[in-house]
Amino acid sequence: MKRDAGLFALGFRPFYALAGIFAVAAIAVWLLSLAAVFHIGGYLPGVFWHSHEMVFGFATAVIAGFLLTAVRNWTGLPTPTGLALGSLAAVWFAGRVLIITGPPLFAAIVDVVFVPALAAAIAVPIIRSRNQRNFKIVVILLLVALANVVFHLAVHGLLPARLIRTTVVTVLDLITLLFAIVAGRVIPAFTRNAIPESAPRHAGWLEFLSFGSLILIIVARISGDWVPVSAMVPAVLLVIAAVSHAYRLALWQPHLTVSNPLLWMMPVAYSWLPVALFLRALAQYSVIGEAVWIHALTAGAISGLMLAMMMRSALGHTGRPLVAGGMEMGAFLVLQLGAIVRVMAGLFSEAHYLQVVVASGILWMLAFGLFLTRYLPMLVRPRIDGRPG
Repeated sequence: MKRDAGLFALGFRPFYALAGIFAVAAIAVWLLSLAAVFHIGGYLPGVFWHSHEMVFGFATAVIAGFLLTAVRNWTGLPTPTGLALGSLAAVWFAGRVLIITGPPLFAAIVDVVFVPALAAAIAVPIIRSRNQRNFKIVVILLLVALANVVFHLAVHGLLPARLIRTTVVTVLDLITLLFAIVAGRVIPAFTRNAIPESAPRHAGWLEFLSFGSLILIIVARISGDWVPVSAMVPAVLLVIAAVSHAYRLALWQPHLTVSNPLLWMMPVAYSWLPVALFLRALAQYSVIGEAVWIHALTAGAISGLMLAMMMRSALGHTGRPLVAGGMEMGAFLVLQLGAIVRVMAGLFSEAHYLQVVVASGILWMLAFGLFLTRYLPMLVRPRIDGRPG
């Protein structure tokens, strides 16, 4: 059997495994820290560690697994496998360890290396195949990498401290752009392929409005650190984005997917996006706290779509039927419940805020624990149909 026939046969394998393990471990550490069982020390203490690692740790691992697998399909050219893939995964893992243990400068350097390395790994086949449609994905990754550099420079005091928060929110916005791009490809396509009577569609003007508003939100957020920006400007952009993405989802006919769990999980996750955008508009006027919209976006939309895509792509690329069983349903629904509880914590649970946050964290851990129980054996073993990957 070939050396790379198992865990390092294709990008989704090591990175989905690492993402699932890290999802459980990182939230366990964070909850213990919130409960004052111990203090998160090292290079990034407390909330800095939590916000950075859920974005540059968990999210980038899932993105890496997806893109290293999808780009091979999009271009017909290979992406890293075997030793090259293992080395890329090792850089990601080393970054997570060093962020906790230090030394600070070495931790920052290793952490910063990962996303540009991932961008290079997918840029090679994209450029070689002249796959112009996906150049924008490489650009988004490079912007994420730049934001990480700014984050570390701000932490080291070489840039204003306010940029720490700005970079985290900016990366969330960039991941939201990637989320919308990928969702716009897979949700309508999967619906059309699985349901003959469906006719999901895109409207050019709506795509322009949906993505244009997201880009302008990023510009407004970054500009706000340097020049005065009225709260009305981002609020209006956020409402426009919320409405346009809700309409965009409606055009994909998600109601036709109700009989197929592996299909409806993705539009359910996407439905959190307009909710998060509207909540963020309210936060511009301090009607609600920032944590409310951030967790609606991260725990509801982004993590929901990531989990659904991880399960679907792992089934397909290990040669198994695209059918959601009890474990898949349980993992996704528990994750959704955890997102609802976390959002409610910021809206209604002042008296019991910590307890509700802990409850939402436990639900998150349970969701990814179910994922690992079901999928880790698939990820480390060869395809059941004997094909490569």
